[in-house]
Amino acid sequence: MMHNFLTNNRSALIERCKVKVSKRPARHATEQQLENGVPLFLDQLINTLRIEQTSRPMDSRTISGPSGGGITLSDIGVAAAQHGKELMGLGFSIDQVVHDYGDLCQAITDLAYERDAPFEIDEFRTLNRCLDNAIADAVTEFSYQHDSAIAAQTLSATTERFGAFVHELRNALLGATFAFDAVKAGNMNWSGATGSVLERSLDSMDKLIKHAVIDVRIAASGSAARKQFHVAEFIAEVRESGMMMATMHRCVLTVSPVESDIVISGDRDLLYAAVGNLLQNAFKFTHSHTEVTLNAYAVADRILIDVADHCGGLSPGAADKMFMPFKQNGKDKSGLGLGLSIARRAVEANGGSLSVRNAPGIGCIFTISLPRHELLDR
Repeated sequence: MMHNFLTNNRSALIERCKVKVSKRPARHATEQQLENGVPLFLDQLINTLRIEQTSRPMDSRTISGPSGGGITLSDIGVAAAQHGKELMGLGFSIDQVVHDYGDLCQAITDLAYERDAPFEIDEFRTLNRCLDNAIADAVTEFSYQHDSAIAAQTLSATTERFGAFVHELRNALLGATFAFDAVKAGNMNWSGATGSVLERSLDSMDKLIKHAVIDVRIAASGSAARKQFHVAEFIAEVRESGMMMATMHRCVLTVSPVESDIVISGDRDLLYAAVGNLLQNAFKFTHSHTEVTLNAYAVADRILIDVADHCGGLSPGAADKMFMPFKQNGKDKSGLGLGLSIARRAVEANGGSLSVRNAPGIGCIFTISLPRHELLDR
């Protein structure tokens, strides 16, 4: 049985892993690194396999965690998270987190082949489940610690945006790359916890790149030639994508009619991105089955575009911080905290302003204010 094989060859397996680590450039095995890494994981794997040979095999899930991970803490998950945290503190990169567990998998396979040790299919499944959950928890904790360290640094506004973008993109790319390598090398199921890390990493990269494109356009808008366009046509275009977002979030988008003679002069793409970010924010926080409204109208020499939601209102002090980069005020932390910051910069690049009003107990209203221009010649 695999647990007997692992118990009898524990020292040999650990030594093989140390050798693999030492052969990598600028990598040196330390006692601290190994403490919550391979040795502890190996002991937990042995205990998991032993329990699965008893009359109560499901008790092993308290050690290994279920297939596909989960919110319930397991012994392997806690130890792996601590291992990821310690590697971060030792100055290692995220690839070392994945390689540590990959080394053990390879060592077990090689030694079993050399000694002609047969294993059951269910035992291999248990090995893959334990590796899958350990890698997912270790990578997640490493990334969290890495993000916290970067966020703690004091940077100028420009350096902060660029540095955070590169950091987030690199972490997302590395997370996706090594999650893919782990699934491929360990023959794991794509629907498992490591597969979830890959999916989250790809989604983060998609959002980062979209925000980066908008940021570049904002930086270049000072020299870009502005064009006049009708607000009614602009809002109609925004409405098309907004309706799809409303359906996805199980709410309703109501768009008021716009006077045909209202005209804006500016960068249409930047303003489209600004309104789009406001709608995404509204759909994210408005209560399910409620209404988000989009209104555009003229007041004196200004054009106002309102986006209102039914989020229940803002907490005290939230309005002062919500336009800051990487600030997230709600419980939903799935985004990057850049949408409102980019929206404000896009509006200001077009000579306008973006503000928010709180409607206690109801929701909030974001207002874009832009200069009004004469009607285009027909």
